[in-house]
Amino acid sequence: MRMLAYGSPADSFDDTYRMAESIVLETVKQFARTVIAVYESDFLRPPTASELEIILRVNEARGFPGMIGSIDCMHWEWSNCPTAWHGQYKGHKGKPTIILEAVATQDLRIWHAYFGLPGSHNDINVLHRSPAFDDLAEGRRPQFEFDVNGNKYNMCYYLADRIYPDWATLVKSYSEPISLKERVYAERQESVRKDVERTFGGLRSRFRIIYNPGRLWSQSDLNDIMRVCVILHNMVIEDERNLYNNHQEFEMSSDPPISQNRDVPEISQLINSSTKIRDKATSNRLQRDLMEHIWFLYGNDAGPFANRQGRQEHGTLR
Repeated sequence: MRMLAYGSPADSFDDTYRMAESIVLETVKQFARTVIAVYESDFLRPPTASELEIILRVNEARGFPGMIGSIDCMHWEWSNCPTAWHGQYKGHKGKPTIILEAVATQDLRIWHAYFGLPGSHNDINVLHRSPAFDDLAEGRRPQFEFDVNGNKYNMCYYLADRIYPDWATLVKSYSEPISLKERVYAERQESVRKDVERTFGGLRSRFRIIYNPGRLWSQSDLNDIMRVCVILHNMVIEDERNLYNNHQEFEMSSDPPISQNRDVPEISQLINSSTKIRDKATSNRLQRDLMEHIWFLYGNDAGPFANRQGRQEHGTLR
């Protein structure tokens, strides 16, 4: 736990615990594998149907009906990456990294974690390889209908940044908002989407081992370290939630996880579901409807800003 929490070198425990560096490293690896085997099914899983209802209710109150979380990627530097692999693992960071894709909610709980792709990938490449939408495509996720601006939708969505593709299950911001409606929507979307970035910050500050460059030689060991940190992070979130009773509805649910049914659907069903998930027209329509919905909720708050902007354009405000 000290290595995970403080990121200390393995040989720094020699004087305190009388343990050799090799024994410390093997103990940490075994601890990670044990925690994953025992607790992964409870603390790193998709939300149950009742938990999804609560998540939807919370996000609807924030102005985004049908939103079930925010998705983004984080890079973990790998200092001991083999030299022959540097071309594969070096990306825009300039150093070898491994990517974590995660979905998080407002309470910083991580509901989906996909780790292991080389740092030369971008968020789009990771999305195409991750199992984030497998449950939806295979019909294992319950259907929720919601209304936005008078239109009905039956697929929930994640908030994402501008690099992500125009899918029906992803809602992005405007890269260059022009009208006041677009500016208000972009500001609100980017504010709520910060959930996943705050989660990454909390995860890295709580477990300094993934804040510092990874010093292990095996990628599978790094995978175990990242997974155990995510599981322990979710344990802390659950414990703090019960301690402060901020979200009493989110107590440990007895419902089975949604993804327990592993029946393979027909190939035609998979194709149709994937087509609906990647429908660009639905994505654009949902974004416009959400913009109108956000404007209805928060447009009055932008009144003074609109007046100032108008006077600036006419040269009456300096």
